[in-house]
Amino acid sequence: MTLLLLAGLAGCSRGITSTPGEAPNLETWIAEVKARPAPPLDPLPVMQQFETFEYAAQALRDPFSNAFTDQSNGNGPRPDSSRRKQTLEQFPLDSFDMVGTLGRGAGLVALVMAPDKVTYRVRPGAYMGQADGRVTAVFEDRIELVELVPDGAGGWLERPATVALEDQ
Repeated sequence: MTLLLLAGLAGCSRGITSTPGEAPNLETWIAEVKARPAPPLDPLPVMQQFETFEYAAQALRDPFSNAFTDQSNGNGPRPDSSRRKQTLEQFPLDSFDMVGTLGRGAGLVALVMAPDKVTYRVRPGAYMGQADGRVTAVFEDRIELVELVPDGAGGWLERPATVALEDQ
């Protein structure tokens, strides 16, 4: 066993103690690689020429100014700031679930579950949602209302909305 170990170590030591003159093939290969010419470089990409644009609209209206605020004369729908807010106006309209109705005909009352997990009664004329939504009609399968949303020019627009009966 000892003899095999010594033979193995002697074989490893021969590679460690080699001199530079004992590897002629390696030195020849290195010299050949250094003597080869370098590969040609890729040509530079051609730069595209773009047309220049000269802005010549200094005398025109500024596109970022609010030109519509001067034209709003205060007519049209507006939220009533003196009206006391109702309980259902603190929740977004899409968070309500219509769960049923009570009554018949003109006395129909909708049952709406709000995000606070409380069921509220809703009649025409009530307000719900965060956009001043006024209930215009209550049907057995839906609640119709009109919301007031800003038009971006200082005025307000009426937008119809619906809360449908939740399918069980």
